[in-house]
Amino acid sequence: MSRQQQEQSQGVVLTGYHSNAEPIPTGRPRAPSYPSVHDHQSSSLPSRTGCYNIQQSDRHGFTGAAKMQSADRPLFTNPISATLPRAQLSSSPKSGSSPRHSPRHSPKSRSRPLPQRCISQDSLDELQMDDYWKEVENITSSGGGQVHEEEQHKVSEEGEHEEAWLKEAGLSQLVTGSLAVDQEQEEDSAVFLSTLTRTQAAAVERRIKTLQTQRRRNRQHLPDVRDIFRPPEKDEKPNKIKPGSENGRKDTSPAAETETELNVEVAFSEQALSYRDHHLMLKVPSSSNSPDDKLPNFRLLRDKTGQTRVGDLSPLDMKKVRRLVLVEMTALFDTAGIDVKAHKAVRVKAKESGLFGVPLPMLLEYDQRRIPGTKVPFILQKLICHIEEEGLDTEGLLRIPGAATRVKSLCQELESSFYDGMFPWQQLKQHDAASLLKLFIRELPHPLLTVEYLNAFIAVNKLPTKKQQLQALNLLVLLLPEASRDTLKALVEFFQRVIDHQAKNKMTLNNVSVVMAPNLFMFKGFRSKVTEQQEFSMATSTANIVRLLIRYQNLLWTIPKFIVNQVRQHNMESQRKQNKERAVLKLLKKITMDKSSDNPLLEESSQGLIRVQAPQFSKISMALQLTEELQAVDVLTRFLSQDSSLKVKKEDLCLYEIGGNIKERCLDGETFMKDLFQLNPAAEWVIKSVQR
Repeated sequence: MSRQQQEQSQGVVLTGYHSNAEPIPTGRPRAPSYPSVHDHQSSSLPSRTGCYNIQQSDRHGFTGAAKMQSADRPLFTNPISATLPRAQLSSSPKSGSSPRHSPRHSPKSRSRPLPQRCISQDSLDELQMDDYWKEVENITSSGGGQVHEEEQHKVSEEGEHEEAWLKEAGLSQLVTGSLAVDQEQEEDSAVFLSTLTRTQAAAVERRIKTLQTQRRRNRQHLPDVRDIFRPPEKDEKPNKIKPGSENGRKDTSPAAETETELNVEVAFSEQALSYRDHHLMLKVPSSSNSPDDKLPNFRLLRDKTGQTRVGDLSPLDMKKVRRLVLVEMTALFDTAGIDVKAHKAVRVKAKESGLFGVPLPMLLEYDQRRIPGTKVPFILQKLICHIEEEGLDTEGLLRIPGAATRVKSLCQELESSFYDGMFPWQQLKQHDAASLLKLFIRELPHPLLTVEYLNAFIAVNKLPTKKQQLQALNLLVLLLPEASRDTLKALVEFFQRVIDHQAKNKMTLNNVSVVMAPNLFMFKGFRSKVTEQQEFSMATSTANIVRLLIRYQNLLWTIPKFIVNQVRQHNMESQRKQNKERAVLKLLKKITMDKSSDNPLLEESSQGLIRVQAPQFSKISMALQLTEELQAVDVLTRFLSQDSSLKVKKEDLCLYEIGGNIKERCLDGETFMKDLFQLNPAAEWVIKSVQR
């Protein structure tokens, strides 16, 4: 057998390990309850395990891994790992540290292959991963990892995944084959498709072709994909924002930016395509003991039109963002040759009242009746607040569990007395409070990262560079339901504050990640069907995802500029079509243009002035001269300085961009007003109070 065939036959595991292990018999004790990933055990026999079907069809989608020349000597070594015994190179648990190896779970556990560490990523050492298995064992012993009767997901049938994907992207009418398609929906789809990049359009086309192939077998009529993606008519000139936008075909080669700069002006999938086509490898520093500061210090390229964070856009524009992000995320995985199949969530029996085991949206709805605008459940806020008030210096915080019987009793007491204000918080110990926080996450009827996207979070590890992994996580965070996204943000912010006290509590980024990973990826009501090797790779994979979520949280909850530009283009194209098809609107527009000399706002704009409105306050408006240096924060400062009677802080105000090619957008304080005015000259500028 040639060396190439030997390497192919070894297969690839998600964390970068290569193993020659024989398949593990299925008649073994069941693994702890968490989702599986596709474990390629041979190049010719794709397997389906757990609830995830992740297939690699392109060699560019995997990171390189250390290949073994012999049973004793690795091909690649590093100064640290070379001095360690082979057994210490594995991030899998030691014998007895995993629930699968404990006597009560597997009295006749077979010897396990020792996977080799991938040198292309930062790694988690054996001691830290031992904390992972201890946490799994604590969860299992408390009943949190047991198999429940109801499953939260079901595997989609052939073609069903593509149909659901197109529906979620708002494009289901493209393949309905019905003559009764709503004209407004058809126009919206045409506008949406006109804003897509090359890779995004290819992702949509691929799903349509797959669905067409499946339905033709069933002899169902569908419109031809060539009709859907036909070139625009000669008289149709698509609106472009400006060069440098997502369709501007700006230089996307990896050489155009440094390793730690994140380009958010060009679609991530286009950047990934250029990376693949140029066959470049980004060299991220790696060591067998990867301290927290070894992850790259990624930063966003400066955008003079301002950064857009989650919550800055109107609900109408956020719907467009979600559709675009879904297509872009799929295109990014497609570029790497990774096929991620989402699973359908099914209805499960859940509590309709209480704290633990209540669906997150239902719990938030109840809390919002008490305080409108609540984004994070009161119980989670109170647990975090209590832990911080007691001090974050407690050694082993989040890692050391509270007594199981005491935690169970406290849970019942919280259920009965939390909202009455009768719970004795002063008697709650730190480790018990941390255990209650983790219990709350695990007891959610549906996982915080959602059944639909949990496998996509896992698949992030298969992307070839840290930068692409970060870009995929950014898109996945934006795809989460609002309740899950806000709750996850509160958690990762809390985890970072714990890490900030690591000198006292001994909880580094890696420590917190390995402890919290099983709590986020093991959840109630999920039936696990994973092999032992997959369980080991899942440990490192999920810990790495949590690590990236915490480390890069300031970047992940932002909306990339190319997505915002596509929203602007969608709005402009919609307005153009409406004006073209409605003669009355065109006439009104002509009349408006004829009277432009009488419009004070247009007069001011022509003189380099903008008028800022403040209808909520006594000072209704003010005119400002646009300069190269004028920023949004300067506008707020000048507004407050002109009315001393205002008892509002600058932090509680926001300057909004309203109308033109955007519905509504709260501006970042560092937005340069002249640059934004040039991008959206038809916008109005309004100061409003905001709830942070």
